Amino acid sequence: MFVFWIFFFGFWEIKILCSHCPYYAKEGGLLECHANAGCPKLWKYNPAPINRWEKFQLVIGFSILFGYPIYFSITGEQYLWAGLAALGTIVFFVILGRNTCSKCVNFSCIFNRVPKEVVDEYLKKNEVMRKAWEEAGYKIGND
Repeated sequence: MFVFWIFFFGFWEIKILCSHCPYYAKEGGLLECHANAGCPKLWKYNPAPINRWEKFQLVIGFSILFGYPIYFSITGEQYLWAGLAALGTIVFFVILGRNTCSKCVNFSCIFNRVPKEVVDEYLKKNEVMRKAWEEAGYKIGND
């Protein structure tokens, strides 16, 4: 499981999530962000929003990471550990949502909680992202 954890956060998540983030567009070969600082930038920056397939992959990755201990605790009839793992998962996503996702500039992530008005203002100031987002169907304003 540890190998999957390294693979997911070090490579797979970087491709499907981070490569769409404005932080990924910064110069240099390593990420400089609040979530994955120090991870290598192995793919090209993609200013377009994350597509459905990438969102699905993100859900699958997190499901494997968090579902693994819960599933095997239940099948091993270790219900206390399953409950603690489930509680830990809930706490993780609540804290992530409140402290990170509510301020993140990777606006198309499924966990992002930045209000549309803020996203619109950001896109008005970032021509590269705005063009890519509008080409993907995004509309600035109250549509």
